[in-house]
Amino acid sequence: MNIINYQKPISLVKRFFGFSFAFLGIVMLVLTGSLMALIFVVIGLGLNVAEGSEIDLSSKTYRTIHSLFGIKIGKWNPIPDFEYVSVFKTKESQTVRVVTAETTQSYDIIHVNLFYNKNKHITFYKTDTKKDAFEVANHFKLALGVDILDATEREKKWL
Repeated sequence: MNIINYQKPISLVKRFFGFSFAFLGIVMLVLTGSLMALIFVVIGLGLNVAEGSEIDLSSKTYRTIHSLFGIKIGKWNPIPDFEYVSVFKTKESQTVRVVTAETTQSYDIIHVNLFYNKNKHITFYKTDTKKDAFEVANHFKLALGVDILDATEREKKWL
């Protein structure tokens, strides 16, 4: 099978808290039998879910995946006729809300998008480093025979 697989790594801190919550939930479940402990297990497992995408070149399908401990879940869809790959720099925001307070944190992120039908796209990869994004884009260029558009700067250019 010819599968291109990209998965966003989970940070060590997030993985630590995920395992801690899951372990605490299992201990609470065994000791108290409380159903509230299941919430800790679910939160812990949720923190360990990695997102990504896969393209199967032999069957010409793709899917967006959610992976937990190597088990990947996602629906396979037929690959559209991709025209080019774009490396695009943007900002993402994350809002954290507590009962009486709220804060929003913005950070730079780079998307690797595959475009088809002139303006439709599928985001296949997200990263915070330009080098990593262009390595992935180059892999798509070689595997799919498409050009790369560098949209990380104000002036866009074809590579």
